[in-house]
Amino acid sequence: MFSINHQKFMEMDELSLQKVPYFFIIDFLSENVEIFKENEFEKSGLLIDFQSFSNAKKKQDLNKKIEWKSFPENLENFKTGFDKVQKNIRLGNSYLTNYTRKTKIETNLTLEEIFYHSSAKYKVFYKDFFVFFSPETFVKIINGKILTYPMKGTIDASLENAAETLKNDKKEKAEHYTVVDLLRNDLSMVADEVKVDKFQYIDFIKTQQKDLLAMSSEISGYIKPEFDGKIGSIMKKLLPAGSILGAPKPKTLEIILEAEGYERGYYTGVCGWFDGKDLDSCVMIRFIEKEGENLYFKSGGGITHQSKLEDEYQEMKNKIYVPIH
Repeated sequence: MFSINHQKFMEMDELSLQKVPYFFIIDFLSENVEIFKENEFEKSGLLIDFQSFSNAKKKQDLNKKIEWKSFPENLENFKTGFDKVQKNIRLGNSYLTNYTRKTKIETNLTLEEIFYHSSAKYKVFYKDFFVFFSPETFVKIINGKILTYPMKGTIDASLENAAETLKNDKKEKAEHYTVVDLLRNDLSMVADEVKVDKFQYIDFIKTQQKDLLAMSSEISGYIKPEFDGKIGSIMKKLLPAGSILGAPKPKTLEIILEAEGYERGYYTGVCGWFDGKDLDSCVMIRFIEKEGENLYFKSGGGITHQSKLEDEYQEMKNKIYVPIH
């Protein structure tokens, strides 16, 4: 079912076992796996800005008024795929499906300017092909311990009692529980003593359009001996990332491929920096891609049996932003 790029995952294992630092990028379906050693960043047109590592140069001032327009599909179009997802949920084929769309945008910012001037936990600009500014960690590995921080549920921060509202929203809560459960199971494939350390804490995300609150949890475990030092094998086992797929995984992937009707490509894939000892990786969301002369923003959200069409449509549109202020 999942197409696997064996050779590259093995290469990742070899490098991490030899403690050689490298950066990797893996697309949504694990069909394209790219590996870059530190001396290869420059010539491959790769700019990285993680909390733990950055090769970004000093940013120039942005001396222009930002122009930003998005052209979301109409509700009817959105509804077509949404209905397919809901039908499968009713049939019991999935209980959470992440449904995403591709929206044309127009801006006077270049992808490189977006990289330099947006603020996010994880940012990557690649070859004038795509840029993303992701708030979501995939997994971290620190001294043999693996941690993941599923993020599910967002709300406009300016609303009254926004944090409480988010924590108590039935639909958001159900979605969050499901993803925490899914990722706890996923981690158990590569780690022992897996447990939820923190549940439903709130992150603040600043954007040019509006401030958002997002709900996260922290799950951890200890890498099993057979996966120790093998970053490639760990990734191969854990991908696609549960938070942007849904559950159960194989069936939900089929539903997504049918309902979305476009290729995610690198969007919702993962990338990471292995420093020779530890790993920091993220899910490639908040994603802008260049196709010919056009720019597209890919965004979406989790659908459960409680999801309302208009709310999901609105959430997909809310996420089309740049965090530049």
